[in-house]
Amino acid sequence: MMSKPFFSSSWLRSGATAVVAVGVLSLGGCAATGSNPQDPYEPFNRKMQSFNDGVDDAVLKPVATAYKTVTPEPVRLGVGNFFGNLGDLWSMVNHALQGNGEQAYNHMVRFSTNTVLGLGGLLDIATAMGVDRQKQDFGRTLGAWGIKPGPYLVLPFMGPSTVRDTVALPVDWKGYVLSDMHPIAHRNTLLGLKVVDDRARLLQAGDMVDAVALDRYALMRDFYLQSRQNRGGDGKIDDMDAGKLPPEDE
Repeated sequence: MMSKPFFSSSWLRSGATAVVAVGVLSLGGCAATGSNPQDPYEPFNRKMQSFNDGVDDAVLKPVATAYKTVTPEPVRLGVGNFFGNLGDLWSMVNHALQGNGEQAYNHMVRFSTNTVLGLGGLLDIATAMGVDRQKQDFGRTLGAWGIKPGPYLVLPFMGPSTVRDTVALPVDWKGYVLSDMHPIAHRNTLLGLKVVDDRARLLQAGDMVDAVALDRYALMRDFYLQSRQNRGGDGKIDDMDAGKLPPEDE
């Protein structure tokens, strides 16, 4: 039996967004410089956010609204717990790569406890036990290694990022439990459910932003960049959830 190539198709698929983004910028999308030094690609980014907002208004938001309407709250809670439990494995790896052994151990305990006692992760037993989640990804790990975030970048379909976080995307995808799941149809179904569930949790927060923001683009950019910064002199990364708006309180 032939061994699986290191550069598998999942690496290639997950790297496509980074290649497209870099290609668009190199073709002139980044020629104009924005007023914010952290956002030199602002003209391009604003156009990309408008595109993403259009996709969200036409597809994601209506589907997420319907999902929230027809799905009972306990079921939605279980879905969120399930995907959060899968993410704990990758957070464990990144904590280990950052040299944070205590948090790596905690996330191993979280995953083991919730998988065994929490019905495959549907119940978050670990949080009730006081073992909290501190989500990490490879972009944050690169930051802990001293790599600067680089300019702000809005990716098609994926939203706010930075050059550093965009480069980290293929590694994050490869490290996610579902990336190599077969059959592919089952994997895509689960990923689709995750996208819809994540969007449903942000419905109220997104409406609040639309209501109060004079410049929605600037607010989203500043929130993302602040949440991805290193804090203090110890080189550690803050544990906010990937620069996303906080989920609504239900």
